Amino acid sequence: MPTSSASTTDSARSSANGGVQSLERAFDLLERMADAGGEVGLSELSASSGLPLPTIHRLMRTLVACGYVRQQTNRRYALGPRLIRLGESASRLLGTWARPYLARLVEETGETANMALLDGDEIVYVAQVPSKHSMRMFTEVGRRVLPHSTGVGKALLAGFPPEEVRALLSRTGMPAATEKTITTPDGFLAALEDVRRQGYAIDDNEQEIGVRCLAVPVPDSPTAAAISISGPAGRVTEAATDKIVPVLQQVAGELSEALASQSPA
Repeated sequence: MPTSSASTTDSARSSANGGVQSLERAFDLLERMADAGGEVGLSELSASSGLPLPTIHRLMRTLVACGYVRQQTNRRYALGPRLIRLGESASRLLGTWARPYLARLVEETGETANMALLDGDEIVYVAQVPSKHSMRMFTEVGRRVLPHSTGVGKALLAGFPPEEVRALLSRTGMPAATEKTITTPDGFLAALEDVRRQGYAIDDNEQEIGVRCLAVPVPDSPTAAAISISGPAGRVTEAATDKIVPVLQQVAGELSEALASQSPA
């Protein structure tokens, strides 16, 4: 794998926490690129990171050589295709790490528990632990749905600026999955305001008639993630909601801490 001149400078120095400075800087640049929509110029990276242009150029040259970044014809830099494989593997592991927490949700609520991510403009389910009831909800892991008709979609998009939500809805459209599905941007933004006020999201027969879902975001998740429970509307009632939501919020917080924890070197 090619190396750059940074290997004799930045990578030889350790950071204050014992890591390798050039690696920390390279990953910081990748995250800044993702936050900027996946494509940036060197001057933008320099302004946001505070690093000098020569340092950024060396790091980006190495990332390009490794396939994690591509240089566009306009001389801007874009996230590269090798990151896709890493992301897919990490998503699968994220679901694996979440399963014990979802199992706790099932034990405490009695309903099927799910974890979902926002992938582009779609919701993708990455983990599920089914209810022990004979009548239970089942969503195939890997299934993709549009966010406007799901509790997890609302929970995730509640943290986005309204203009970004409107742009997403414009790209996906808002087809009705049931007669209860919200099909207007204004109606959906009003629902997101309810999510922010209440601290949880509801899918009330909007994805499937007879099914209610309660969802909360996973705070400070490395990628936008939410957990939920789903069950028959006859069991996931208003009274049940008052008992289930605190459990969802507690488990989401504990999962967030587990994802953020770092193993000792």
